[in-house]
Amino acid sequence: MVGPVTRDDVPALCQRLRVIADRSGADGVACDVRALVADIVGVEALARLQLTARRLGCGVRLRHPSRELEELLDLCGLGGVLAGDGPLVGPIRQAEERKQAGRVEEGADPGDPPP
Repeated sequence: MVGPVTRDDVPALCQRLRVIADRSGADGVACDVRALVADIVGVEALARLQLTARRLGCGVRLRHPSRELEELLDLCGLGGVLAGDGPLVGPIRQAEERKQAGRVEEGADPGDPPP
């Protein structure tokens, strides 16, 4: 894609990611973002791509993010979710089954005032 990303572009980008992930069978997709404008629409697009990838059981790695984009992702709380040139954000694993927390029964001391 050439030019700035718009909100209208996001569904097509997510569909493209689905096709790439299905064809490759890889556990992750690298996105070259060197030309991506560091704005909220770009951040939204990346967040939606990551969500799509996680639903497919894979992850997204950003290649060549600008310093401005990294700072904006950090500001939005997505710096740890969308990895830069570092390790790929990995596939989703099944959550471990947990035991249900036991019920806590409250007791009252005889000297406590009624509620």
